[in-house]
Amino acid sequence: MNTMFSTKTIVWAFTGIFFLLYGVGVYWSFEPQPINIHAEVTQAAKTANVTPVVGYTTTTALIKVSETLLNKPGGYLSNDIMPPSVFLDNMPAWEFGVLEMVRDMALVMRKDFSRSQSQSLVNKHLQEAQPRFNIDSKNWAVPSAESEYAEAIKHLYAYRSALANTSSKDKAQFYARADNLRAYIEEVQKRLGSYSQRLSLSVGRNEIDTDLAGDSRAEQSSQGVSHLQLQTDWWKIDDVFYEARGATWALLQLLRAVEIDFNSVLEGKNAKISLQQIIRELEASQESLWSPMVLNGSGFGLLANHSLVMANYISRANAALIDLNELLTKG
Repeated sequence: MNTMFSTKTIVWAFTGIFFLLYGVGVYWSFEPQPINIHAEVTQAAKTANVTPVVGYTTTTALIKVSETLLNKPGGYLSNDIMPPSVFLDNMPAWEFGVLEMVRDMALVMRKDFSRSQSQSLVNKHLQEAQPRFNIDSKNWAVPSAESEYAEAIKHLYAYRSALANTSSKDKAQFYARADNLRAYIEEVQKRLGSYSQRLSLSVGRNEIDTDLAGDSRAEQSSQGVSHLQLQTDWWKIDDVFYEARGATWALLQLLRAVEIDFNSVLEGKNAKISLQQIIRELEASQESLWSPMVLNGSGFGLLANHSLVMANYISRANAALIDLNELLTKG
C-alpha cells in the first residue's frame, strides 16, 4: 500500500513538474514586442535632463535591443544548462539573430559613426563595448556571455551620456553622414543575403558555383564544385527561421532609429522613402506565426513553407537596401 502510494506520488510529482516546465518554456519562447523608440528616447532624455542630439536615438535603440536579450521573459537563454532552457532551441536561435545585428551596429558605430576621418581616434566607450558583444554566445563560465553583454551596455550608456553632454571635455561624437550610413548598409546587406540563402535552402536547391563570376582573371585557393545540391537539415529549419526572425526584429528597431538620426541625409538624397520601404518589409516579417511549428511544405504543395515566406520578405528588404545604397552614393 505504501509502495503504491509512493509510486503514485512520484508519478504525479514528475507529471506536475513536466507540465510546469513545459508552461514556463512556452512562456519564455514568446517573442518580445517592438520597441517604441520615440518613447524610450523621450524618457531617457527626460531622466538625464538632456536634449537628444544626433546619434542619441541610434545609441538608445542599440541599448534597448541589447537589454531585450538580457531582460525578456526567462532572460538570456542561449547559455543555460538547466531545464527548461536546455530543451529550448527556437528562442536561443532568435537571440543569436538579434546578437548578430547588435554586433554589426556596435562595430559600425565604433569604426564609422563615431569617427570623422580614417585618422581620427576611436571612442573609448565604444572601444570597450564592441569587443564584449563578440564573446561566445553560449559561454556560461566566468565571464559569462550575459555578464559581458551587460558590461558592454554600461559602456553604451556612457557613450550616450557623453554624446548628450556637449559642454564636457569627455564629449563624444556621432557623424550622420551618407558615407557612414553606407558602411552600415553594406554590413546589413551581407547579413540579409546570407539569411535569404539559408532560408531558401529549406526546400533544397541545385546551385551553380558563381564564386568567380564576372572576373575572367579571378582565382580561388581551392577548386570549387560546379554544381552543388544544398538543403537545410530538417532538424535545423526552425532554428534558421527563428534566427532570421530575431535578426529582422533587431534590424527593424535599429533602422527606425537610423531614420531619425539620419533624417537630413536621407531627405537630401531623396532616399527616405527607400528606407521606409525597408522598414515595411521588416514589419511584415514579424507577423504572428499561427502554426505551432515552422512548416516546410514543398514549393507549390499543399502546406505552407514559412522559411520561403520569410526569405521573400528578407530578399525584398535587401533589394531595397541595395537601392538605398545607390541613392546614398549617387544622390
